[in-house]
Amino acid sequence: MADQGLVRETACAVVDKLKAGDVTPLDLLDVLEKRIAEVDGKVNALPTLCFDRARSHAKALMQKPAAERGLLAGLPVPIKDLTNVAGVLTTQGSPIYKDNVPAKSDILVERLEENGGVIYAKSNTPEFGAGANTFNEVFGFTRNPWDTSRSAAGSSGGAAVALATGTAWLAHGSDMGGSLRNPASFCGIVGLRPSIGRVAHTVSAAVDRNLGVQGPMARNVEDLALLLDAMSGEHPGDPLSLPSPATSFLSAARSGSKPKRIAYSPDLGITPVDPEVKVVTRKAAERFAELGAIVQEAHPDLREAHECFHVLRAFDFAISKAQLLRTKRNLLKPEVIWNIEEGLKLTVEQLERAEAQRVALAARTLEFFDTYDLLLAPATIVPPFPVENRYVAECDGKKFDSIRGRRDRASLSTASLRSVARRATYACSPAAFSAMVSACLVCSTISSSSSSRLILALSPVSRPCSASITMPCSPAQIFSA
Repeated sequence: MADQGLVRETACAVVDKLKAGDVTPLDLLDVLEKRIAEVDGKVNALPTLCFDRARSHAKALMQKPAAERGLLAGLPVPIKDLTNVAGVLTTQGSPIYKDNVPAKSDILVERLEENGGVIYAKSNTPEFGAGANTFNEVFGFTRNPWDTSRSAAGSSGGAAVALATGTAWLAHGSDMGGSLRNPASFCGIVGLRPSIGRVAHTVSAAVDRNLGVQGPMARNVEDLALLLDAMSGEHPGDPLSLPSPATSFLSAARSGSKPKRIAYSPDLGITPVDPEVKVVTRKAAERFAELGAIVQEAHPDLREAHECFHVLRAFDFAISKAQLLRTKRNLLKPEVIWNIEEGLKLTVEQLERAEAQRVALAARTLEFFDTYDLLLAPATIVPPFPVENRYVAECDGKKFDSIRGRRDRASLSTASLRSVARRATYACSPAAFSAMVSACLVCSTISSSSSSRLILALSPVSRPCSASITMPCSPAQIFSA
């Protein structure tokens, strides 16, 4: 019988065991199936399981020599329920697709399987990934494992909770405006939004659609680097995809390099932030000074970030979901309807202005990184909020009156910055991981140039909530370099 203690191991350690023949992919699937039965009913992280498919894939993989089983060597990985997995229910969190079983997997899934990943589950997401709280009418709410009365954030909430509860060693997610980073912060794990093209995926709606990206989640930075290595690489089906870098992300994560000059901003000059979040993240930033780095309070000029992101996001909803609005309006949630309608009302002049703002934001951000190696900011503007709240309605005395306000302010404006300033973001460089590892409280990061500049988001949670579930590791273990 497989050792249930494996749920506490790091992904890198488990992969080492797989390569050494100490465990098999089938052993790991047995461990996960038992663990899911024990804990997932309390948090609803992985509503769709596909263990029969996973075991078939694992058996086929085990027929290959160990050296030919890929980077992951048979490690199980869950896929966010926005992404197609052949033969597996893929709902996108929408009643429209509650019975959808795709015949073909997304490019991302095919690559993970080629690299030795074994897909065993789909993780929960808000409808079409729209929202900073993971709930939908198909599967319901995903709950924060540290306190099940609280939100796990969104939209990769199911993935984050699976990692925190030991029902996954690694997890796939996606991110437009914080969806890999906010759940990582709320759940005490690590999420990374890679640069455009770093992770190839199946194109939909538009060939050059690039506001959202696919990315990795894990319990620590080295595990995250391992998954990013397995995800990365050029693919002819994704014209924006990039070749894998010459140096692996895992090697870079282990190199020990540290940033020298660091900027910290509690609010980037454009958003309210909960006082607790400011205190906790400022203390985290001060730890870099203790390690010998120069730390100064500063941020780029981001005055257009909100306006620019609102326009570009609405346009993205319009080109990807307008047909659903015309034919299935009664099955869409209000937030999705609002975003599509906002996009359909846009003029060419508004799009022209937003794209120009994006270029300007990127240019100023690049100039900022001529001075600083790293920009630190909170991952979210609030600590975990009640799970029944659809969105954050207030922060530090400021009320958000519209759907737009509630939807956006659940995530810090760094999310908008990383999306709209992305034209300054080239290949997510392996050297970036060296700086990332030195940040023991890291919750998410993105390189801001090919010369390894980073925007790094810190967890706003000063203390873990009373754990409702026996967790596979402590916050100290999660954040150790």
